[in-house]
Amino acid sequence: MFNLGILTISDKGWRGEREDKSGEVIRKNLSSIGGQAVKYEVVPDEKTIISGKLIEWADEGRVDVILTTGGTGLAERDVTPEATLSVVDKVVPGFGEIMRAEGFLKTPFSILSRATAGIRGSCLIINLPGSPRGVQENLEAILSAIPHAVEIIKGEVTEH
Repeated sequence: MFNLGILTISDKGWRGEREDKSGEVIRKNLSSIGGQAVKYEVVPDEKTIISGKLIEWADEGRVDVILTTGGTGLAERDVTPEATLSVVDKVVPGFGEIMRAEGFLKTPFSILSRATAGIRGSCLIINLPGSPRGVQENLEAILSAIPHAVEIIKGEVTEH
């Protein structure tokens, strides 16, 4: 079991103009591998707000994994990767790499994703796209690695 934070980044969701379906896709998928959502919030596409929430959740020690959804594209307000990279201690490029590679098998547009991942303290942070379908497809590519990553970060596994 591990504790999960789900951070949805969406101007429309934050204003109540769009239902957050991607957060629910995350919750369902992660519960299948022992993740229990203990934090959830919808925030606007603002770098300082996103980075502040990542710092708050990671540093308080209750969350082992934070999955963000939204803000990973090329639009001007897509700033989730920048917010994430500004707060992590270590970058974990394999998550973004495999999500783009697997996504490319379904659509060539997956290479436009700028999703990243990293570790802050003892918390793994992974960016996912904003659409429910994109979240599902990306989680299928990385889901099996998340529990092992958590064990390594927590020091529960020292040999691989």
